[in-house]
Amino acid sequence: MPAIQLTPAQRKEFRAEAHHLDPVVMIGGDGLTAAVKKETDAALKAHGLIKVRVFSDDRSERETIFHTLAEELNAAPIQHIGKLLVLWRPKPAKERIEDEDRMPGPRDVKVLKFSKRGGQRPEVKILRVLGNQRLTPGGKIKRAKPKQTSVKKRSQT
Repeated sequence: MPAIQLTPAQRKEFRAEAHHLDPVVMIGGDGLTAAVKKETDAALKAHGLIKVRVFSDDRSERETIFHTLAEELNAAPIQHIGKLLVLWRPKPAKERIEDEDRMPGPRDVKVLKFSKRGGQRPEVKILRVLGNQRLTPGGKIKRAKPKQTSVKKRSQT
């Protein structure tokens, strides 16, 4: 599969986004193995834009790793600076089951009630929170408030 082709403006945007990222895949002395390719593929599926750190001093080897990953994983090579490689691939859309009558079910939540006096064990309560309810920081259950809309939005509809 060929690598994704991007315009220089798109590359510039992805470089800016990747600036603050930490490397999620590290390539050690064994080089580009099947396990590294699998991890890189999983990271691209999860994040879309990733940094890869290569612990090799040979620049030509890093360059070949960069282009090989881009070709084999159908990713766009964004940047190769020093020992860092930046790759991008659009994240696949998650499949959602669309059931109209599907509602969030009840969930059980543990609440710790601490004693006013020190040295006593906290009391553990298990509360069932329904879909239209929320748990307050004080450990009480309240119904969810209806979402408020602004006056301008109400007048437009």
